[in-house]
Amino acid sequence: MPSWQTATVVDVRRETPSAKTLRLRLPTVSAHVAGQYYVLRLTADDGYTASRDYSVASVPGSDTIDLTVELLPGGEVSGFLHDVVEVGDELEVRGPIGGWFAWDGSAPALGVAGGSGVVPLMSMLRLSRERTTAPFRLLVSARRPADLYYADELTGPEVSVAYTRQTPPGYGRAAGRLVAEDLAGLLTPDQTVYVCGTPPFCDHATDLLQSAGVDASRIRAERFGPS
Repeated sequence: MPSWQTATVVDVRRETPSAKTLRLRLPTVSAHVAGQYYVLRLTADDGYTASRDYSVASVPGSDTIDLTVELLPGGEVSGFLHDVVEVGDELEVRGPIGGWFAWDGSAPALGVAGGSGVVPLMSMLRLSRERTTAPFRLLVSARRPADLYYADELTGPEVSVAYTRQTPPGYGRAAGRLVAEDLAGLLTPDQTVYVCGTPPFCDHATDLLQSAGVDASRIRAERFGPS
């Protein structure tokens, strides 16, 4: 396992009313692959520790990493990161970790994200835009426009957004959960499909993909839930 290292908070940016992105400067360049995560550990004065896993949203190859943190009700780590941490603070992190849910940009891929599940897929999208020629498409499901992470970047023909509860005025798709038509035109025979979100979302998205003819061997799902 990678060793613990001390990172410095160099920027804090709000993504949605309940999510913030922390940019951390590491002692060395991060060796992460898009889709991997870091463990972040907090230590209290009495020695009590709490740690959580956070996917990296930024492109590999820099000495900074972006971790987007959703504020969870009663979350001791997410609450501290939202309410207490500010620029200049130091945090302990360990990583990168994970190899199965990772994309190096060498082959076509599709990302299917539900809510905050877009975080690791955002690293893939940014990688595809900046450093690769392999096509990457992204389908994001969000409850409403205010809940859409990285909204300013989720534009262009390679990105599709499906809102489940409220859409922007004049939006071409009615509000509702993902359906087969949302995948139409996104699938190719040589893709690996990365699905990330809550267990119910991943199960639903995986069922849609398999019904559309995607073999299970080409689907990689990462499920998460509150800690």
